[in-house]
Amino acid sequence: MTERPSQSWRDGVAQEIRELAAGTLDPECACMTELFPEPLIEATEEVLTDFETDVVALDQPTDAQVFACVEKVVLALNAVNERFGGAAYETGEREDLCGYIDETLSERGIDVPALACRHGLGRYEITDRWRDW
Repeated sequence: MTERPSQSWRDGVAQEIRELAAGTLDPECACMTELFPEPLIEATEEVLTDFETDVVALDQPTDAQVFACVEKVVLALNAVNERFGGAAYETGEREDLCGYIDETLSERGIDVPALACRHGLGRYEITDRWRDW
């Protein structure tokens, strides 16, 4: 299964904490816990868990069913972003989340480039209709 971006954030926070404790990182250079507070990571994890459950439940999905899953996860991530002042997901996080959505669908056998093409979209545009982050 594709690694969730939230796991990468959690790993980065843990690494920063270790480096601070070891004295190998200047506290003024530490930013991971500020960028990725545990409540943000947990909220994102919950959304991604629901998305994975929805995608696994798809059996010979129609395009409409796939887009319904994408819409649901994107709207839920929009809500998380809003709870954190509209700045929870910056450029790198947005790219990671969109890549995660793409990879999760692909792992389930959904041909994301073909899906996007059938709807006049580029592969990485399938979230754009709903995405605020």
